Amino acid sequence: MAEALRNIIQKLWDEHVVATLDNGQALLHIDRIVLHDRAGPDVFGSLQEAGYPVANPPLVSGTMDHIIDTHAGRNDDTLFKGGKAFIQSFRTGARAAGVRLFDLGDLRQGISHVVSPEQGIALPGATLVCCDSHTCTIGGIGALAWGIGTSEGAHAVATQTLVRSIPKTMRVEFTGRLAAGVTAKDMALAMIGRFGATGGKGHAIEFCGEAVRALDVEGRLTLCNMAVEFGAWTGLVAPDDVTFDWLHGRPFAPQGAHWEAAIAHWRTLASDDGAPWDAEFTLDASELAPQVSWGTNPGQTAGVDTAVPAVEADEQRALVYMDLQPGQPLQGVKIDAAFIGSCTNSRLPDLRAAAAVVKGKRVAPSVTAIVVPGSTAVKHAAEAEGLDKVFIDAGFEWRESGCSLCFYVGGDSFDRPQRKAQRVISSTNRNFEGRQGPGVRTHLASPVTVAASALAGCIADPRALLV
Repeated sequence: MAEALRNIIQKLWDEHVVATLDNGQALLHIDRIVLHDRAGPDVFGSLQEAGYPVANPPLVSGTMDHIIDTHAGRNDDTLFKGGKAFIQSFRTGARAAGVRLFDLGDLRQGISHVVSPEQGIALPGATLVCCDSHTCTIGGIGALAWGIGTSEGAHAVATQTLVRSIPKTMRVEFTGRLAAGVTAKDMALAMIGRFGATGGKGHAIEFCGEAVRALDVEGRLTLCNMAVEFGAWTGLVAPDDVTFDWLHGRPFAPQGAHWEAAIAHWRTLASDDGAPWDAEFTLDASELAPQVSWGTNPGQTAGVDTAVPAVEADEQRALVYMDLQPGQPLQGVKIDAAFIGSCTNSRLPDLRAAAAVVKGKRVAPSVTAIVVPGSTAVKHAAEAEGLDKVFIDAGFEWRESGCSLCFYVGGDSFDRPQRKAQRVISSTNRNFEGRQGPGVRTHLASPVTVAASALAGCIADPRALLV
């Protein structure tokens, strides 16, 4: 009897099932666990209270990213309420448990979803969890990765397992090729804008097609980062030679004969032709323009060269909050601040692309512009190429790595003396009310669109600077 055709998600799931439970759920083996400074203290505290040790410390990594300061000369002090206690508790817990920690001052420190693939901790075919909803980012290298809560985090650290129900599966194909000035971020925003912020609800998605294969690994990570904004459980891109070349030689990746064995297995991680899916969507990437959000969720997005759409009654609140009118062109909407950073768009190619837009130009006088690299390694690599000087000369602030202004927790702020930022264009992943500060209106966009807008002092089409 012929073996049933399976998609990549089903293959990865089956490889990690330890046992099938009576209720139909599966006990899954978790290959890697990543903790950060906001959730890590609770995880270690729960283990200590219950008297459980860490099952396998080498498979757990921690990093300082969420609540740390990103200004030069930073230390444990932070404007986040109780932040210093969080940071020191996390450090103490990690040391006591024998868990690897990328602390402040460590050259490997950075945002968890940037650091784990960058260091080769995350690998194709592996399961990886972190107490953060954007853990799906790691699917960009072909891993099965998802966000969990702190109680699940404690369970995973103590047992190296989690109980899950197998998700529905979805195939999203991007045909064609992207035009100049259009990026992976635009692909993600266009998908969510077309099919809705709940279009992928509960599904694990494989992103595929010519446009996806043409992306570098960093672009694939960006695309998968936004899967949760589509309502999905996770997203991934099947690994290929682009993935393998990118991972080769990274500190925690397999070496020598182990690398060759890993490659041989990773090449089997692909969906069978004709494999079944619970849902399928297709978009033509060649038709996409740079995207900008106009509302208060990522699904409220349109091409930068279009106008704010007419909305139904249930979306009126978004327009009121954003202080926009139907029919108003998106280009020309004045901004107060521009932010390039976050686990979505803070990697070296993101910074290179934005720097190419601003080189030799100046940020508009009315705009506060900030760049926060996704990791210390990214920061140093960018500085080696002179990208920091390009940004600084253009009028951007150049920061240390961290989550920073992806979200507002009372720490980093766009506000300056006598200049309160109300409207921001941002390379982040969420634009909810108050996400970047009380009353702040956030427009999501790619790094190149953010850069072009910072120069113009208003939402701008980056393609005008690329001709």
